[in-house]
Amino acid sequence: MKIIPFYLPQFHTIPENDKWWGKGFTEWVNVKNAKPLFDGHNQPRVPFNRNYYDLSDVETLKWQCNIARKYGIYGFCMYHYWFNGHLLLEKPMEMLLAHPEIDINYCISWANHDWNDAWKAQDGAPKTLIAHDFDDEQDWVNHFNYMLPFFKDSRYISENNKPLMIIYVPNLIRKLDKMLDLWTKMSKAVGFDGLTYIYQSAAAAYDNSWDKSGFDYGIEMNPQYINLLCKSNEPQRIPFSVIKTVRFVKRMFHIKRSIAPFMYKHKNVRRLDYDVCWGNIISHKPVTDKMIPCAFTDWDNTPRHRMNGYLYDGVSVEKFQYYFRKLLLKAQKEYPTDMVFVFAWNEWAEGGYLEPDERNGYALLQSVKDALMEYK
Repeated sequence: MKIIPFYLPQFHTIPENDKWWGKGFTEWVNVKNAKPLFDGHNQPRVPFNRNYYDLSDVETLKWQCNIARKYGIYGFCMYHYWFNGHLLLEKPMEMLLAHPEIDINYCISWANHDWNDAWKAQDGAPKTLIAHDFDDEQDWVNHFNYMLPFFKDSRYISENNKPLMIIYVPNLIRKLDKMLDLWTKMSKAVGFDGLTYIYQSAAAAYDNSWDKSGFDYGIEMNPQYINLLCKSNEPQRIPFSVIKTVRFVKRMFHIKRSIAPFMYKHKNVRRLDYDVCWGNIISHKPVTDKMIPCAFTDWDNTPRHRMNGYLYDGVSVEKFQYYFRKLLLKAQKEYPTDMVFVFAWNEWAEGGYLEPDERNGYALLQSVKDALMEYK
């Protein structure tokens, strides 16, 4: 089974972030400034040994890839920001390409949404900071040519001689089919059998108004995907099989709080139930035969959005390992690939990370390794 966490490159300074968010901004600024919003709230999150690393340093990249391999991670899905030739946060991926001795597989997820200042503009209309022109057909050529050296890298993740090309929100692209056709032709012209196209956004996966036929797969981008699928913004009727699973886990970990409601508010902070969410992930049937499963370690985006954010209650390393092992077994039986994506490797400001922290050390990574051993 190939375990592929999503990798966020926003841990080094760039001129654009200095301009938009203040001199020296990286994701660590949000992480360090986080405050607990109620008793027992796990904030701020602190990396193990206070390792607030800099991703412009190749030694950091080597350390990440080394521990990932040690604990059974197959590769990273690295977010890529391309705005008609204007690159943002490209240094870690380019650095990886320039150092073939680093032992890690990887693929690209083009995060093709516009950037805005919603973090700061919570009381007003967000301002667009940088946007895309998806209709520029020459830009399609330029973009493919930029990605081509990565596709040719022996470490790049491929399926049947077709490098993975993940697009976060493809339904934003008006001439999507034409762009994909061009990229397929260009990839075949250089010796590939095409590209393996995958869509990622939970909203894109849930939205049936656009044509997905050009895509080989879609990712169940959890926890948002299962929340949309189960309409979790309202109290729901939970299937008895899920209730039994949740009750078992709650007994196993001595959790006394009721599983209902799925979502509730506490001092205006939305709090969801980790067990119910994972129970829904395990119990649901893939909506098509093209979906790829996705695990999540945790979710808490209050470092970015404060009281407008939301989080999960009942999170623990032991429960993540229990559910992750069940997802591996489910993936083998119900899904068409041997890939399992994970939110995330290092989404510290959204609470989703496998990297070691002060609370749990390396336990999340060890839980992945242990679950893989049990699966095998």
